[in-house]
Amino acid sequence: MKIAIANDHGAVELKMEIVKYLEDQGIEVINFGVDTPESVDYPIQGLKVANAVVNGEVDRGIALCGTGIGISIACNKVKGIRAVVCSEPFSAKLSRQHNNSNILCMGGRVVGPELAKMIVQEWLDAEFQGGRHRRRIGEIREIEETGTVKEA
Repeated sequence: MKIAIANDHGAVELKMEIVKYLEDQGIEVINFGVDTPESVDYPIQGLKVANAVVNGEVDRGIALCGTGIGISIACNKVKGIRAVVCSEPFSAKLSRQHNNSNILCMGGRVVGPELAKMIVQEWLDAEFQGGRHRRRIGEIREIEETGTVKEA
């Protein structure tokens, strides 16, 4: 598995912890983030991860900022991205099982490193369940394409 990761200045330490955690599991990490606390803009960082995911350069992405919210909004502007902000493992798991999320977002000022590792692990281990959820992902895709969706 190959994971892209990016961060802004609000999540440098969290990014470093997550990169080490992933690499210790033998997961290849492409680091698009910053390693210093100098201010950078989270939309630019989110776009790097989102593009890597939609272009097939990586299997999934992780995007980090102070809260995870801003960078998730930026990621979700890219067609084909389903980025989720998670602050606990259950939502991370369900975001994969039900929504087939392809980018996990967290906040360096919200989530500590040990909790972040649990969130990441649940997200990595969970698999998309398909079924009724596949139809709903299709509806999301339809909204992306047309701005509307046909009701079931």
